[in-house]
Amino acid sequence: MADVTRLLHLRHLRGTPTVWVRFQKRDRTVKEGTGQSFWYRPLVAVLSEVPVDDRELPLMFHARTADFADVTVQATVTYRIADPALAATRLDFSVDPYRGKARARPLDQVATLLTELAQQPALDLLARVPLAEALTLAITEVRESVAAALSDETRLSDIGVTVVSARVVAIRPEPELERSLQTPTREAVQQEADKATYSRRAQAVEQERAIAENELQNKIELARREEQLVEQKGANDRRRAELAAAAALAVAQGEAEQSRTLASAEADRIRAVGAAEAEAEAARMTSYRDLPATVLPSLALRELAGQMPEIGQLTITPDLLSGALSRLADGSR
Repeated sequence: MADVTRLLHLRHLRGTPTVWVRFQKRDRTVKEGTGQSFWYRPLVAVLSEVPVDDRELPLMFHARTADFADVTVQATVTYRIADPALAATRLDFSVDPYRGKARARPLDQVATLLTELAQQPALDLLARVPLAEALTLAITEVRESVAAALSDETRLSDIGVTVVSARVVAIRPEPELERSLQTPTREAVQQEADKATYSRRAQAVEQERAIAENELQNKIELARREEQLVEQKGANDRRRAELAAAAALAVAQGEAEQSRTLASAEADRIRAVGAAEAEAEAARMTSYRDLPATVLPSLALRELAGQMPEIGQLTITPDLLSGALSRLADGSR
């Protein structure tokens, strides 16, 4: 929309590069074209504004397939007004010269016409194909048929409209029917997912089994090594006991040999001493044999005195003295 500026009883219009403007005065065209800028008097000015940029028109309509399934077609039509001068004469693109606002809505008429023209070839095509083909293969055919119908339509060329492109976004059935159609695919995907899950679980079980076997092998190896350790320890203790017993035996044998040696030496000494004493005693007896009989008691007393303990003091009582004198007297007799 062009900008309209007021100055006293005059108006100034400043257009844009995408808006075609025509200024008429008394059935005479004063200015027309895009990007216009001029002064005018509202009382005698007739203004028309026609957009010449590309417009996107979204379409959504229902159709019925050959197997009586209801589908929804989503499409987009791109168009532009290629001949704005012709469009300004066929449609009401007039503008209020005082405020610069459009008096009508001609683009809605163009959109309605495009929608009706695009629906008809799509409806005719979808009515001849079943639902499965309509959802898979018919999208391209619907797009081509709609584009061909719009490009060859004379009513669009009569109002200066050119279709740039036509696109079919989607063809979708009713929600319940769509879910039913998606069920086999969902089931197949679910089966693949279950298969992957089962495979993953099987791999996990296999890995757990391998881990358990590895742990069992480790335990067996540890037990075997522990058994070897116990056997080695027993052998070491046995060897230690044998060595200790052998050492004790050697010590005992040494001590016994030493005792035998000492006993033998002691016996030899005793025998030697006994023999010497016997010889001395024999020599003494031989010497006593030749002595007078009166000498023998004296020697016996001397020998007895040698065997008696030491006498520090001697107390002679009258009884002892009288007895000794009596024995002495008897001996003298």
